[in-house]
Amino acid sequence: MTTTAVKILVVDDEPPIRKLLRLGLTAEGFAVSEAASAQAAAEAIETDAPDLVILDLGLPDKPGHVLLESWQATRPATPVIVLSSRTDETGIVQALEQGAADYVTKPFGMRELVARIRVALRHKLQQQGEKPIFQTGELSVDLVRRIVRIAGQEVKLSPKEYEILRVLVQHAGKVLTHQYLLKEVWGASADVQYLRVYVRQIRQKIEAAPDQPHYLITETGIGYRLRDADQA
Repeated sequence: MTTTAVKILVVDDEPPIRKLLRLGLTAEGFAVSEAASAQAAAEAIETDAPDLVILDLGLPDKPGHVLLESWQATRPATPVIVLSSRTDETGIVQALEQGAADYVTKPFGMRELVARIRVALRHKLQQQGEKPIFQTGELSVDLVRRIVRIAGQEVKLSPKEYEILRVLVQHAGKVLTHQYLLKEVWGASADVQYLRVYVRQIRQKIEAAPDQPHYLITETGIGYRLRDADQA
């Protein structure tokens, strides 16, 4: 997929925001369509079949969360980046758990948004054809042989540490909430403190400076994000 072929649907009820996004994203080579309401967005995603959606949660006719739930059921392969003035952790976590690929709070920088769009699109391609070996910087994870290396040197992880890293690898570049990771790794509700302990242990093994992580990034109050894979 090339950027000239990528279609982005912008869903926001503020005309200045839509204009800013249209101009900025068009300049980056994306094809942009717009919707100012939930109803218009629901119609546009069916008729335009966008590759990615940028969604404001505060729509006038229906909360953006409702659209997220609907799209997760009907179009799970279409990544959605939430764009919102809300900065409360509850709203952000809810959006991520409902299937959002990422979130960006207003005001935002265009360069950051474009970078996040490209990460979401790469993740979409990885989901469609997952590679057996994940590589980001000096960190590599062989998902077939379950081997983790830093700068070519094998790193020994416990079974639980590896499972946490494996889930993060499968969603590299995307924020995963605490609850999502706990459910995927432990299979049921567990104390988030368990997760923090294991993440700290993983960082001791894969990070040059565990207190300033380069690969396994904390999203404060929300969860964790693994640095995206290197481009081939």
